[in-house]
Amino acid sequence: MTVLRAADDGPAVVVCNTCRVSAEERETPEGVRGGALLATALRAAAAGSDVAIQEMPCLFNCAQHCSIHLRAPGKIGYVLGRFEPTAEAARAIVDYAVAYAASDEGVVPYRQWPEGVKGHFIVRVPPAGRLVGD
Repeated sequence: MTVLRAADDGPAVVVCNTCRVSAEERETPEGVRGGALLATALRAAAAGSDVAIQEMPCLFNCAQHCSIHLRAPGKIGYVLGRFEPTAEAARAIVDYAVAYAASDEGVVPYRQWPEGVKGHFIVRVPPAGRLVGD
């Protein structure tokens, strides 16, 4: 059984397209999941940037609706969640992702964080073969 598929390996926001709309709602009245809405908003916000928007079903972070994984080769990765599937949230995510992509190791100084990502970080993931120092 193969579960993995190829994807561009540059800086990317991987969005869970099956995430709930909110902690209370699974989907909109029209049957659309929050992750799918966020993916659409992210694509619009990322237009013209060097950050790819990639989708996959279920990041296994269901308690933290509307989750994304920010990743790039050789950089610390981050999982963020508890976003509303809005253009404003997407803009904050993309603005952070652009700063992340420009960084050497995936570390963006806190003073450069958009307000819309503060409080949404869940975990940081070291790149393969490396660990964060003391």
